[in-house]
Amino acid sequence: MTRQILALSLCLYPALATAEPLPAPDPTANKQLIIVSFDGAHDNALWEKSLAMAKRTGAHFTYFLSCTFLMTRADGKQIYKAPGQKAGRSNVGFAQSREEIATRAGHIWQAHLDGHDIGSHACGHFDGKGWSKTDWTREFTASREALVDAWKKADRAEAEPQGWADFATNDVKGFRAPYLSLSDGLLPALKTFGFTYDASLVTKGPGWPAVQDGLPRFGLPLIPEGPSHRPVIGMDYNLFVRHSMGVENKKKSSVFEERTLAAYRDAFRKEYDGGRVPLQLGFHFVEMNGGAYWRALDRFLTETCVKPDVACVSYAEALPLIESAKKKADRSAF
Repeated sequence: MTRQILALSLCLYPALATAEPLPAPDPTANKQLIIVSFDGAHDNALWEKSLAMAKRTGAHFTYFLSCTFLMTRADGKQIYKAPGQKAGRSNVGFAQSREEIATRAGHIWQAHLDGHDIGSHACGHFDGKGWSKTDWTREFTASREALVDAWKKADRAEAEPQGWADFATNDVKGFRAPYLSLSDGLLPALKTFGFTYDASLVTKGPGWPAVQDGLPRFGLPLIPEGPSHRPVIGMDYNLFVRHSMGVENKKKSSVFEERTLAAYRDAFRKEYDGGRVPLQLGFHFVEMNGGAYWRALDRFLTETCVKPDVACVSYAEALPLIESAKKKADRSAF
C-alpha cells in the first residue's frame, strides 16, 4: 500500500478550476446528484466490495482505471513506455499474475453490465503536468490497448465476453488525471481521443461542471471538515493526510470515520436544502486508516441514496441529467 499512497501524494493541493461553469439549473427542476468515483480500480477484493456496496445502496459509480494493472511487469517492459520514462516503469506497479488480470477484467465487465461508468486514469500514474498533446495521446493509446487486450494478457482469450472489444474501444469516455495534474496538452488530446468529459479539476466548493472548448469538466470540491470546519478536497487521500499526516493509524479509525461521515452529511445537506449542486466524492482502491473512509462512504450512501429527489449516479449518468435540468431552466426563463 505504501507505493500506492506515495503515488497519490501530489493530489493534495492541485490547482483550482478556472474554466467557465455551466449556468446553474433551477434547483426545483433537478435532483440532488451524488457522484462517487474510484481512482486506480485495481485491488480485486475492493472491486467486490464496491460492487456489493453499489447493489446494496442503489448507487452507480465511476471507476477510473490505471491500465498497468491489466498487464504483468514482464508485459510492461515489452509494451508500455510512458512519456519521458523508461520502458516498463509504473508509479503504481503492475498485476502480480495473469490470474489476477483475469479476475480484474471480470470485475470490470461486471461493473459495465451493472451500469457503472468505466473511465480512464491513464496507465502508470505519472505526473503529466509537462506533457504535450502527443504525450497524452500516447498514454491514452496505451490505456485503450491494454483494456482491449486484457483477456489475452490474462491468457484467457477464450473467456473474453462477447462485446468486450467494442466496450473497451468505444465506451471509456471519461478521464481523471493522476495527481489531478493538468497540462496545456491534455484538453486537445482528450477531445481528439473522443472523451466526453474530464473529472480532473478541483473547485472551491461543490460546483456545476465547467465547459472548456466544448468539453464538460468536473471538479472535486473543497468541503468543510473537522472541529474547525477547515476545507479539504472531498477525496479519501486528502482526508488521510488531514487526519493522520498520511501515516496509517488504525487505532483512531472509528474517529476518522465519524469525522468523515459528518463532513459528507454536512456537504450534502447544504446542497440538498439549497441549490442542488452535484456533490462529488473521490476514493481510491486503498483502504486508508483501517478502512475509515470506505466505511463512511458506505454509511453515507446507505442513508442518502434512498432520500426523495436524490440520485447516486456515475459521471456518465450525471451529464444528461445536468443538461436536462439546464434545458428546463432555459425554457422556464421565457
